[in-house]
Amino acid sequence: MTAVGDNDNNGGNDKLRARDDDSRSLDLPMTGPVLKLSHITKRFGSLVANDDISLQLKSGEVLALLGENGAGKSTLVSILFGHYTADAGEIEVFGRRLEPGDPKAALAAGIGMVHQHFTLADNLSVLDNVMMGSEPLWQPFTRQRAARAKLLAVAQRFGLGVHPSAIVGRLSVGERQRVEILKALYRGARILILDEPTAVLTPAESEALFEVLAQMVTQGLSIIFISHKLGEVLRVSQRIAVLRAGKLVAEAAARQTTQAQLALWMVGHAIEAPQRRPSAAVGQAVCQLHQVSAGAGRERLEQVSLTLHSGEIVAIAGVSGNGQVTLAELLSGTRQAGSGHIEFLGQALPAQPTRLVALGVARIPEDRHNVGVVGDLPIWENAASERLHSPHFSRFGWVRRAAAQAYAQRVLKAFDVRGGAASTAARALSGGNMQKLILGRALTHPADAPQGQTATAPKLIVAHQPTWGLDIGAVAYVQQQLIAARDAGAAVLLISDDLDEVLTLGDRVAVMHAGRLSPALPALDWTRESIGLAMAGVTADRNSHDSAEVVA
Repeated sequence: MTAVGDNDNNGGNDKLRARDDDSRSLDLPMTGPVLKLSHITKRFGSLVANDDISLQLKSGEVLALLGENGAGKSTLVSILFGHYTADAGEIEVFGRRLEPGDPKAALAAGIGMVHQHFTLADNLSVLDNVMMGSEPLWQPFTRQRAARAKLLAVAQRFGLGVHPSAIVGRLSVGERQRVEILKALYRGARILILDEPTAVLTPAESEALFEVLAQMVTQGLSIIFISHKLGEVLRVSQRIAVLRAGKLVAEAAARQTTQAQLALWMVGHAIEAPQRRPSAAVGQAVCQLHQVSAGAGRERLEQVSLTLHSGEIVAIAGVSGNGQVTLAELLSGTRQAGSGHIEFLGQALPAQPTRLVALGVARIPEDRHNVGVVGDLPIWENAASERLHSPHFSRFGWVRRAAAQAYAQRVLKAFDVRGGAASTAARALSGGNMQKLILGRALTHPADAPQGQTATAPKLIVAHQPTWGLDIGAVAYVQQQLIAARDAGAAVLLISDDLDEVLTLGDRVAVMHAGRLSPALPALDWTRESIGLAMAGVTADRNSHDSAEVVA
């Protein structure tokens, strides 16, 4: 390996570029680059999102692209796929210059992308989804027979077994991801960009995906793998490129680096990840669900019972779409139970969000962009939004603007929210800083409580995917804040797809599948394997290693 830049302030570690002869198990002999980015620069006003980035991808190679939220990954990929036009630099694909700002040109050149959030029509078949947009609008008929044969050939070639006639809405998450990959391959993609591909997969589905990636690279496909899961990055990639503050700060062969080194390159300083530390004092029951059913379809709940205590984190594992949204909405007051009942501090839980906030229920919603904040409103209004009807921030129907702005400044400072002042529109924040704003709003109560009242910490925190899509530094920060809230006496319900997070933070762990919730057992009673099986609807019989049962 050779250095590509000056030593950073990271203890003298050089920025490294992988040699051509560095290889892993997925390697093919490297020839010339199939993709070449030269001196790519992109500015948004005074912000330099990409700063003179040059990068290459070779045939049959998996290149991991890492960086903090706001480091420039999304901008670079958007330029590559034609959604943005670079201010400087150019891109070559298979030796030919790529026309800038034209997604059709990117597709024609053989570039495909699989987004973290699927773009499929659930009511259509696999074949219909794959064919969608691939035929001229003026064509009076569809060539379904030829398309089906082509789809089956592609699926067989790459080991992506999905039935063409299957309705997408009835498929598992892993199967739907295969359909997304098939869509790109059907259109002739030879360079595939995967954005957080394992974010919503069970461990078994992730393993299946890695096998598919191995099959792809042996047949000459090249892959750009974007992920915040450093263990997966080291496992599947041959080379790793790291962006920080818009610049390419490091390239390295995956076999010659470590998770700690990657984290150091990403954030510029060492990261102290939370370590497993059990609760010191579990207190009274704060919230109890008794045989609760609600919702419909994939997000239904069926006879869920659960008790949440003060000073404890109960972690709910499971693949998204198995009822977690309904559970979070019930405890946040935005949905009513169909049957059963919920108690909060011994009283019936009101399905009224403003009352719940006043009672001490704090929420961290799954969708920070569409539910967590109103992007066009300034940060100060978003910070005070959930308490605008309280005496802290309103009087005689008028918003106490100065009090709300002062509160927002406290949140920005206490939770290290970067990227704007209190008057900045919330949409200008990166994902990590937006999540810090939401976390700060949930955990920080106004200091100017009315006479006779005290500003108390939340009694119940409903944290739904609180670290989803965040970089390693933001993940560690959010997790540390949840542990601190638990230690201060809050009951924390953590709903997460990340097994490492579940096992590190959870004092007790339960698994949700098809709307049903397993018993919440001590975290040490679970293994990654047993949780993975339960997430897939199968639980091992604790009295026998040879039997299993399907969870209905």
